[in-house]
Amino acid sequence: MTTALITGASRGIGAATARVLAAHGFDLLLLARSAAALEQLASDLRPLGPRIEVAAIDLADPGAIEDPLRALCERAEPPDVLINNAGAAYTGGLTAMAVADWQWLLQLNLTSVFQVCRTVVPLMRARGGGLIINVSSHAARHAFTDWGAYCVSKAALASLSRCLAEEERCHGIRVSTLTLGAVNTPLWDSETVHSSFDRRAMLDPYQVAQALLQLAQQPAAQVSEDLTLMPAVGAF
Repeated sequence: MTTALITGASRGIGAATARVLAAHGFDLLLLARSAAALEQLASDLRPLGPRIEVAAIDLADPGAIEDPLRALCERAEPPDVLINNAGAAYTGGLTAMAVADWQWLLQLNLTSVFQVCRTVVPLMRARGGGLIINVSSHAARHAFTDWGAYCVSKAALASLSRCLAEEERCHGIRVSTLTLGAVNTPLWDSETVHSSFDRRAMLDPYQVAQALLQLAQQPAAQVSEDLTLMPAVGAF
């Protein structure tokens, strides 16, 4: 049985991915802020047969990540697949952005991924390999007015993915990036996001979940370094 660890698993892309992976026989380690939402999701999925362990961890708090994450991994098989999906967005001009907001966004979109990898990679090395999938955005490759901080965070995540792939290849650890256009998730309802995009034209979380399943099922002898998924109407 393959075990997948999913961050940001309680809603949106994370919850959809948990449902799709459970239906395809993956055991799951699920991480998010809301313990109640995680327990409800686990209760829904356990009848499908997978082993599911959950942990309420706030990735915005750098001091509250690594120890509870290590404990989560110790409760089950260490993950064969790590999906770094959790993240946030912020709209507003760069020079008007408070330093605290900048640090919050970079913590969620970049530093927490580093911390999760720093915890999980040694476990993967001990098992002889693994697969890390980082969920990114086409904002990593483009500049958008009032999305500057988000663009920076995703560009840095793309660089982190490439560097990690180079360092861990000799240990049998592969790194893939899923680069996404706009996805209709609760992110657009966040207090830090102000947008008038047509959400009906966005990708559905289950479309993204299917792409993550495709990446998670890659044979050990290959790696898709970057898979890009965009809405059919174009880039936004």
